[in-house]
Amino acid sequence: MTISSGARFHEQVHGVYFDDLDAFQILHNARYVLMMERTIGSFWRRLGWGSTLDAQKNPDQFNLVRANHIEYLRPVVGVSEVRVRVWVEKLGRTSLTFGFCVMPMDEDVDCATGSRVLVRVDTATRLPTPWTQSFREQIVPYVRKAD
Repeated sequence: MTISSGARFHEQVHGVYFDDLDAFQILHNARYVLMMERTIGSFWRRLGWGSTLDAQKNPDQFNLVRANHIEYLRPVVGVSEVRVRVWVEKLGRTSLTFGFCVMPMDEDVDCATGSRVLVRVDTATRLPTPWTQSFREQIVPYVRKAD
């Protein structure tokens, strides 16, 4: 069983290469966050939001990372592939919490779980500002809890 059970998620497969491994031939702890970051980027692209910053087309893309949290539950050993799932654990007025898990290719068992909190900011002041209604409508199918 995985922490993502019951949530609508976005999943991406990532290769684990020799240079991703530590001295013990285990996936280095910093790589999990990188894989989560890339999977969230893939999720945004799936929703139609590219990487070019454009406040007119998508003001919600201006957000900052408030926190990352990760727990390592089971090592990923050697060169292989893993699946990374992301979903929206909570959507607040100005914040969004992603949940994520890293799993092997052949079973739904979490190797690592975690979260990332984003805060939408005003482009001029960099202060928190509410998500737009159109963003909320597009993201809500992936949300476990909404305020």
